Amino acid sequence: MLDTPLKTPEAPSTDPFALAKALSGVHFIGGRFVPARSGKTFPVVNPATGAEVATAAEGDAADVDAAVQDAARAQKAWAKVPARKRGALVHQCAALLKAHADELGHLIALETGKALRTESRVEANVVADIFEFFGGLGGELKGESVPFAPDVLSVTVREPLGVVGAIIPWNVPMLLMALKIAPALVAGNTVVVKSAEEAPLAVLRICELLNRILPAGCFNMVSGFGPECGAPLVEHKLVRKVTFTGSVETGKIVARTAAEKLIPLTLELGGKSPMIVFADCDFDKTVAGALTSMRFTRQGQSCTAASRIYVERPIFDRFVTAMKDAVNKMVMGDPLDEKTDIGTIVSEGQLEKVKAFIAEGTATPGATAHVCSAMPTDPALKKGLFIQPVIFTGLTGQSRLVREEIFGPVTVMQPFDDAEAVLAEANDSDYGLAASLWTNNLKIGLDLAHRLEAGLVQINQNLVVQANLSYGGVKSSGLGKEASLEAMLEHFTHKKTIMVNMG
Repeated sequence: MLDTPLKTPEAPSTDPFALAKALSGVHFIGGRFVPARSGKTFPVVNPATGAEVATAAEGDAADVDAAVQDAARAQKAWAKVPARKRGALVHQCAALLKAHADELGHLIALETGKALRTESRVEANVVADIFEFFGGLGGELKGESVPFAPDVLSVTVREPLGVVGAIIPWNVPMLLMALKIAPALVAGNTVVVKSAEEAPLAVLRICELLNRILPAGCFNMVSGFGPECGAPLVEHKLVRKVTFTGSVETGKIVARTAAEKLIPLTLELGGKSPMIVFADCDFDKTVAGALTSMRFTRQGQSCTAASRIYVERPIFDRFVTAMKDAVNKMVMGDPLDEKTDIGTIVSEGQLEKVKAFIAEGTATPGATAHVCSAMPTDPALKKGLFIQPVIFTGLTGQSRLVREEIFGPVTVMQPFDDAEAVLAEANDSDYGLAASLWTNNLKIGLDLAHRLEAGLVQINQNLVVQANLSYGGVKSSGLGKEASLEAMLEHFTHKKTIMVNMG
């Protein structure tokens, strides 16, 4: 395999365009940049302008095999490193990521179209926090003493699984990668990440940065498309654990392959998250919370986006008006501009999908499409993948817009009169990732929180994923949890029982 000379800056870069070019056309395998064995690349496009800003290595089974083989060799030595020392190295990674947070924010804004100030820089800082959190948990990889018999010493120990294959999506790729690789590394595993084809650059830069601290081969990255690159990673005989975030359809394919191999699997597959607003809520706080919950600053491209908002009838009309007014004040524009609140959709294909949902909702009898904000007027952005947020009213619970994940800036608002009825509507979904309740009556709030079919329920807030809080869904939203100590123990180690007969 031919090495590619290191061409990225040591210090944090202030020019995301130059950094994107420096990261072009390579994977990161075995502690070094390498091109795809086939020599193939594919373009990385700035969705705000339509311009190609870089290329990415187009990986296939040969590249995956090289990465997994290197990871398997490195894992034997990495597992022997004391757990607290592994944690200390991951903690050092956190400090390096903090130093590069602004750089990473600019780079992810360039390749995904997410606004720098409201989204991309925030994501970069959360990534550093996740590494810092898991870096402190090396000492928690504890076993147990089992009272089997007086003359038999029985203990359990936590051991790593081996090579972890991680497949990440494009909406918050740095964050979702961190949730997978930080606990896997601390637990003594090595990792091969397959990046999203729409967003390979920032995660590649993170891989390079962390390889300045971690032993070569512990953290590897390949880029490419699902069938040619992702599937061989899941299928590889040396991959002993798969963690995947993406669509339900692809998740089922991954699950079937993992089942054939009889290996553990973590899936996070999206959601159709309800937000339930009672008339006794703090009105202004809840309106602001709805903007955050719907992830409008991310153009709704979030698994936890509140794309179903149920509002108690006495305040429904007022709430819709307040929502429209608030979104209208949000500025859509160049993602790299500090004045921008809302950036772009990530790709042409995703934009067309969102437009199709909006057209279907608009054509539905009795429905009203409240189109908000304003398209950017800068001629340099005329080819950008911008779309105005839409708030729908008048749709029924059987509408596709209510039942299917849109992954765009589209939410449906519906009035309700009865707590039991709205609970039934909220639970009438194939998904069960997240939900939020907004009320000053904590008795009602806690009662419904216990009965909502979701893995994460928040009352009077709707934060994004946070380190130390278990995150993961039920039903079609996935299998397993992330972001917590328990997730690291349950999903990145296995428990071995050791017995010593002392009689």
